[in-house]
Formats: sequence, structure tokens, C-alpha cells
Amino acid sequence: MNVNPLSLASAAEVFDLLRDDLAAVEAEFARQSNSPVEVITEIGQYLLAGGGKRIRPLLLLLSAKCVGFAGESRIRMGAVVEMLHTATLVHDDIIDDAKTRRGRPSANVAWGASKCVLAGDWLYMQSFHTALQERNFHVLDLLITLTQQMVEGELLQIEKLGRLINEEEYFDLIYRKTACLFKVSMQLGAALASSPTGIEEQLGEYGRNLGIAFQIVDDVLDLTATDEVLGKPAASDLREGKATLAVIHALERGTGADREAIRTVLEDGDFSRVKHGTILEILRRHGSLEYAMDAARAYAEAARQSIADVPASASRRALLWVPGYVTSREQ
Repeated sequence: MNVNPLSLASAAEVFDLLRDDLAAVEAEFARQSNSPVEVITEIGQYLLAGGGKRIRPLLLLLSAKCVGFAGESRIRMGAVVEMLHTATLVHDDIIDDAKTRRGRPSANVAWGASKCVLAGDWLYMQSFHTALQERNFHVLDLLITLTQQMVEGELLQIEKLGRLINEEEYFDLIYRKTACLFKVSMQLGAALASSPTGIEEQLGEYGRNLGIAFQIVDDVLDLTATDEVLGKPAASDLREGKATLAVIHALERGTGADREAIRTVLEDGDFSRVKHGTILEILRRHGSLEYAMDAARAYAEAARQSIADVPASASRRALLWVPGYVTSREQ
């Protein structure tokens, strides 16, 4: 499918299309994260106020619109996918001992790891409690499988910290950690309307491809953007021993000295012996950053191709716009 530029929405169009729905999801998230236990409510409100792109509920809402579903369930489920995403961020920050998130102290710094791991667990359970209201076994099956995959992805990543991995392992990791939630967000929008399996699969494939593109771009930005833009220390992945696509590419093509420099950072978990600038020079010399961005753009285009047979509508125009936003963002 060659995408006609006229078939793409603009950012303003997408925002106008979803403004009220996204505001309703935000309010629902706030309502769902209220607990009689005050500290849970405090942490939930802090996480909600931290912002974020809300891309997962956005995808669910667009998917629901694509299949003509306008029931209140789409708002509840939009809050569910954002709560699940938020729970994973809380647990990720504890595992990584992160100090900042989106330019603010991470929740584990503000409240301590013990309270935050339990607050993350509570958000997971609240997500499922809310989803139960749908009385839809398919919706629950999607969410349970998703949560298992995300936990498996986190465990696999911990096992591979500081180790050299290949591209196949990398793509498996980012599917589990990121793309599966994009995929399920799209599938849920269709599942709420009990859409035919074929439509749900196409929308899910769009989400999978988009999620992979999103994570590759995230990983490139982690290497190239500043602390201020990222809202956290730059090159956090390398400091944490995570080899991402550009790094894997440079390891395969670099000289012995290049490989040794990258290995040193992965093993040390800091830039005390090899500087961040040295790693960037290696990546640029081998075209590794552009290689990763080319891969992201290919997955973004695959996302567009995935919905070639979805009937034309304002929501489909918006879905055709999202991959370009994902690959051109700077934070």
C-alpha cells in the first residue's frame, strides 16, 4: 500500500478526534487509582500527574472507532491499558534502581521500593478488576496473556544484563516488553465490539509493528538525546547493561577495539573507563544509529500496511498518521 499523504491525518486532527475520550480516560484512571489506603492513592495520583504520551489508550480508542464501537467500555479499557503500562514503569524503575522518570524523582525514590512494588501490584489487580466488568472472557484472556509476556520479558532482560545479545533476542525482548501492549491495546478496541477475528488480527498486527518501531526509536533516543530531553540520565540502557539494536549492529561490525569499548561499558554499568562520547562516535562511524532508525521506519511502514484492508474513516487516517509521529519524535 502506497500511502497517499492526503490520507494521513495531522496531529491537530487526531487530538480533535480524541480530545474528549482521552480526557475521560484520564478521569477514569484517576477514579480507578483511588484506594482506601492513602499511600496507594498518593502514588497513583503522582504517577498520573507525571504525564506521558497516553499512546496505548489512544490506540485502543482509535481501534474501537475503526470498528464503530462507541460504548463506555472503551473509556474503562483505555484506563486499564494505561494502568497496566504505569504498573510496568513502577516495577521497571525499582528493578533498574532508577532515580528519575519524566524529569521528576521516580516513585521509588519518593516512597521507597517496598511501597512502590506493592502499589504496582495493586495497579495490576485494579486493572483486572476493572476489566472484569466487561464480562468478556476474550478480553480477560488478552490481558492475562499480555501480563505474562511482559513479566517474562522483564525476567529475560534481567538474565541478559551485561551480556551480548543478537538481533533475534533483542526483537523478542522488545516485543514482550513493549510491542505486545501496543498489540493488545489495538485488539481490545476490536474485541469490545466483538469484531470478526480477521479485523482484530489486522489491528493487532498494526499494534505489534508500531510497538516495535516505538521501542527502537526509544532506544536510539536513549543513546543520543540529552538528560533534559529524556527526563532521565542519557544512555541509561548502556549503564544498565542493556544492548539495544544500534549497539548490537556496532558490535557485529566494529573493530576489536570498538567491541572492547562497548563490552567495557556494558560490564561496568557506567562511563568511568569509556566515555559516552566514545560510544556515540563508534555508533556513528558504523552507521549503527541510522541502521536502527531504518529498522524503526520499516516497522512503522509495516504498521500502515497492516491496516490496508480496514475501511476508510477518520480513525484509520489517524492510525496512518501515528507511525510517522513515532519515528520522528525527539523524546
